[in-house]
Amino acid sequence: MDDTLIRNIGIMAHIDAGKTTTTERILFYTGENHRIGEVDDGQASMDFMEQEQNRGITISSAATTCFWKDHKINIIDTPGHVDFTAEVERSLRVLDGAVAVLCGVSGVEPQTETVWRQADRYKVPRIIFVNKMDRLGANFYDVVQEVEKKFAITPVPLYLPIGAESEFSGIIDLIGNRKITFEVNDQGSSMKFDPVPQDMIELRETWYERLIDAVASHSDEITELYFSGEDIPREMIISTLRKATVARQLIPVFVGASLKNIGVQPLLDGIVELLPSPLDIPPLKGISVKHGNEVPVIHDPEAQPLALIFKIQHDREAGPLCFVRVYSGVIKKGTAILNISKKKRERVNRLVRMHANRPESIDQLAAGDIGVIIGFKNAQTGDSIGSEGAQILLENMNFPEPVISVAIEPKTMSDQDKLKSALQILTQEDPTFTWKENADTGQLVISGMGELHLDVLVYRLTKEMKVDARVGNPQVTYRESISHEVTKTEQFNKILAGKEHAATVTLTIRPLSTGSGVKFTSKVSPKSLPEEMLDAIKRGIQNSINSGIRYGYEVVDIETVLESVTYSEITSSSFAFEAATAMCFEAAGRDAMPILLEPIMKVDIVVPSQYVGEVMGSLTARGGLINSMESRATADHVIAKAPLSQLFGYSTVLRSSTQGRGTFTMEFSHFAKKS
Repeated sequence: MDDTLIRNIGIMAHIDAGKTTTTERILFYTGENHRIGEVDDGQASMDFMEQEQNRGITISSAATTCFWKDHKINIIDTPGHVDFTAEVERSLRVLDGAVAVLCGVSGVEPQTETVWRQADRYKVPRIIFVNKMDRLGANFYDVVQEVEKKFAITPVPLYLPIGAESEFSGIIDLIGNRKITFEVNDQGSSMKFDPVPQDMIELRETWYERLIDAVASHSDEITELYFSGEDIPREMIISTLRKATVARQLIPVFVGASLKNIGVQPLLDGIVELLPSPLDIPPLKGISVKHGNEVPVIHDPEAQPLALIFKIQHDREAGPLCFVRVYSGVIKKGTAILNISKKKRERVNRLVRMHANRPESIDQLAAGDIGVIIGFKNAQTGDSIGSEGAQILLENMNFPEPVISVAIEPKTMSDQDKLKSALQILTQEDPTFTWKENADTGQLVISGMGELHLDVLVYRLTKEMKVDARVGNPQVTYRESISHEVTKTEQFNKILAGKEHAATVTLTIRPLSTGSGVKFTSKVSPKSLPEEMLDAIKRGIQNSINSGIRYGYEVVDIETVLESVTYSEITSSSFAFEAATAMCFEAAGRDAMPILLEPIMKVDIVVPSQYVGEVMGSLTARGGLINSMESRATADHVIAKAPLSQLFGYSTVLRSSTQGRGTFTMEFSHFAKKS
């Protein structure tokens, strides 16, 4: 297939903006679904996990392929809840373009801003679909104004709504100068075109001029035609708008109500006409494994194969399903390929294209395409795969720290191994999920991004994977750091199995500023210390960092400097160096006045104006600091920072104090000294 006809797009939005409903309509109108599935009755084909159907939210990003006007559209439906931010991040990483779905009532919501910033980071071109125009309080023009103000970008509406709320009946096509209505009897499949109603002619002309004004600044040809009073061909407007959209200088805006089947086909036209193909995207940056330098990855089907595993989903029969985006070359069924990140060869047993949860077998995946590889055993989310001849690592994805933990234990000893293998599967799928065994208690502790995230993971463990386990209450995941610089020397000398093992290590540990992470530097010349001994020292430091100093939590914001060592070819061993380093780090840590750090969360609250005083009071009582507050037409938006330990059960408190009308989301901000 011609690569210019491929669109790799994501659908992103705040929770409950109608993202999955919009995707369902797209699948229906492109012929993928014979009937429309609704989120509200648990029939949505993109939400095929049992959890998603129960909760009515999207958890894992499902990838599906459909066709519209000879174009192949690979859609990745991403979660809108902040706890699943890694899913969003992962998906944005492999997209060429995105549709941001905004609610016509709520406009730009907190999570929309988070996802928008993520899309900016990955330079993803976007178009906007203002949905739910049939809802009470919907106002298209307010939403457009809010987009301009909050994102500092020029939104360019191509369609206007006819009426709003219960009066919403169709849309006005600004470029085509016509009214479009959608037939109720065939679920909106048939469109009817009429002249613009008399009472909307003036409004249409005002917004058409705004559209031409925005596009003219990117085309001298359009400017000349406009000033000479001539008609401007639709093709010229669309091609100029496409260039400006791909360059992220303008944002085309569409309007409709997915639930009422209004406005989805024009959105599909916008996807194929305005969003980029894989050929329009600038070369990706990769790191050459051989030389360590940055290299451009150019879209070329004739080059060596290179792809990124952006998601792993476990299937009970088939094993791991590895969702991949191919950046260059061709991956063929039945061939062996190198996992560049793991330095292991894997076999491509099967290749499939996903249609929501229905797979279709294919023989190959070419550059620019998205599909699923079955047969990989060691792959993990974020791995680069390709050929041994051109080993390039695609840039790593950074995921936020897990901040909330629960203890989990099998009900019987026979379930112990089953639990561990289930945890291994979840770690493979989700990089923001971690687990470790507490050496003292033998307890397994799992950590995630938030209460909902852990809730879903525990549900998957107990119900989907059928592991019988007892689960504790959520606990805050703390961190440790130090407040003073200390230098220590420790010696290790023991005779084991008749052989002497000796090593002396001098370390300096010093505190770093918040968010600096962990650093290691060595002042020891590489000539005076073999590489395997230095590796043993690094291992000793890493193990000590993982097991903590005083409280047993991971150590952060610390620099460790290897000052000097005493090395003897006869008595020194890796084991001795690792042990001496661990002893030295522990002794230095105790003297460096360790401190406990707690996770501070950024809290976004949207609440009706009459309750804002009460909400701010209850946040302050929980140790929160109000950062900003802005008033909207229907509600106030409060942004604050508060310790996670004080926010357990806060959603219940907020609901009861606002008669169920307040909503809040939180995401990790930073670690700070526990007060």
